[in-house]
Amino acid sequence: MKRFTKFALIVSSLLTATSLAACHRNTTSKKTITVVSPTEMITLDPSKATDSTSHTALANTMTGLYKTTNSTPAQALATHTTVSKNGLQWNFTLRHNTHWSNGDVVTAKDFVQAWQRTNDPKTASQYAYLFSGVHNADKIQKGSAPVQSLGVHATSRYRLLVTLDKPIPYFKQLLTMPQFLPQDHRVVTKYGKQYGLTAQHQVYNGAFKVTDWHGTNNTWTLKRNGAYWAKRTVHLNSIHFTVVKDPSTALNLYKTGKADLVRLSGTQVANEKQAADYKYRSGAASGFVGLNQTKKSPLQNQSVRQALSNAINRQQLTRNTLQDGSTPATGFTPAKLVANPSTHKDFASEAAVPAVTKYDMAHAKQLMATGLKESGKQNLNITLLANDQSNGKQLAEYLQSQWQKLPHVTVNVQTVPLKAQLSDITSGNYDATILTWNGDFNDPTTFLSLFQSQNKQINAKWTSTAFDHDMDLAAGQDALNSNARYQDLLNAQRTLTKDVGIVPLFWGSSVGGTLQRSNIRDLVYSSAGVNYNYQNIELK
Repeated sequence: MKRFTKFALIVSSLLTATSLAACHRNTTSKKTITVVSPTEMITLDPSKATDSTSHTALANTMTGLYKTTNSTPAQALATHTTVSKNGLQWNFTLRHNTHWSNGDVVTAKDFVQAWQRTNDPKTASQYAYLFSGVHNADKIQKGSAPVQSLGVHATSRYRLLVTLDKPIPYFKQLLTMPQFLPQDHRVVTKYGKQYGLTAQHQVYNGAFKVTDWHGTNNTWTLKRNGAYWAKRTVHLNSIHFTVVKDPSTALNLYKTGKADLVRLSGTQVANEKQAADYKYRSGAASGFVGLNQTKKSPLQNQSVRQALSNAINRQQLTRNTLQDGSTPATGFTPAKLVANPSTHKDFASEAAVPAVTKYDMAHAKQLMATGLKESGKQNLNITLLANDQSNGKQLAEYLQSQWQKLPHVTVNVQTVPLKAQLSDITSGNYDATILTWNGDFNDPTTFLSLFQSQNKQINAKWTSTAFDHDMDLAAGQDALNSNARYQDLLNAQRTLTKDVGIVPLFWGSSVGGTLQRSNIRDLVYSSAGVNYNYQNIELK
């Protein structure tokens, strides 16, 4: 998750630990590691978290009904789950006598009140769209139904009933996301607007609890939570996080024995991939350019947008600029995410519209001339917004160089911290911005639902009646018909690509190439959703 967010913007956590020979023994004995994150943490409020760094912290300090594993979701607080034949009634029995870190008991009401809060329009949760399909969620988010009418009820202290308006094939996967976590209502009320803005304004029911985070600092710690019901399965005493945005600095930490696991960037992958401690962690990530189509500019013209897409040499971008194992994107939903239920062909391959994503500078120049004329403009002058992650500026400068080969096009690059980028995107204060979305679960919906007209996540305001219709079919009458649903999603992706609602760039991983010390064992990694689960790590 999520996560631009997630705008789950791909922001991955990088495990590191202060070590070399003697230091490794010291680290192991203290059961402490250090994690280097390329971006800062923004919030500990499950309703408002949108970035991967915040999602990772929440998933490791709080426990919901289900948790992420290497493959399928596993039960956590839910000890027993029953589902009605029509897929609309979900009954959960909760684990008894689990506690928040302040001593409060975790009950079914904590889920009810948390989910209601996330769907309440007053909360302004950018991730509330994940609840679409839960009874009345869409109406509540639009302000046309009371929050209390949401299809979630505590039938007893430890029993939770969830009612859906339509079957959700991936509902268990959704339940692993931070937005479906419980929240201690007494604490939410006590802290009000300060809830989740610092480590001290939150309580935790998971393996760890956050300390030493004041809301703006670039360091924080996860400490073993003594109130966690399964604390015997937690082997680490603490995990220290620090933000390191420069990949050279991060690699140097590893080379000098001060890091145990580090993400590699660009040429580092090629240089280190033969090392014995090199690992590649695949992912479900899609990099793209979001175009603000709400402003009165030539970007509202489809020919202009396609010109920008055809001017990009994606082979050159991934091989020579990124150099991190990424591959050229032919659409938004990445390859190897899902296959045709009948033919087993890859979804991304079947959905491709080559005319839009192929590199053709001559055609791009013709399209730009046509688009500017149709827009009544003589030139296109835009600012390309990127965040200050390691490859943000690199990507922006490459796109700038390609797009300025088009006649009458001027591109200015603006690089800002992630938090500022997310703020500008939310407020619509941008022309074009480079984003990376990491899927929350293994289904095209986790990508395509971002562009439904009712979704406020990206704020580019691209809308399509045909796209919305196909997405509604997939979520409604065709939800339990795998072949029909697949075709609906295929049609929706093709519509998005043909209309150039976004400009696809690359497919990759939020983690990708890494160097990892051999003493780190049992790190749970998931290619979609929250990437890292630190709970079971042991230092050997």
